[in-house]
Amino acid sequence: MSTSLLTTGEVANLLQVAEITLRKWRLSGIGPQFVKAGANVRYRADDVAAWITARTVQSTSAPCPLSLRNGG
Repeated sequence: MSTSLLTTGEVANLLQVAEITLRKWRLSGIGPQFVKAGANVRYRADDVAAWITARTVQSTSAPCPLSLRNGG
């Protein structure tokens, strides 16, 4: 298990999305898993990597293996 924790800003930069997008994904349950400690939100690097891997496709015509709607 990785102990490396990333902030919302770091994950947003990695995924090239706005921080507000990650917040919306958290509310909807569709983004990477996260750790909540009091008011702080952190992401385990391994969880972010797994989330990215689960959405990797080889062709633009191939369907995404996991829909953003169900968070997969």
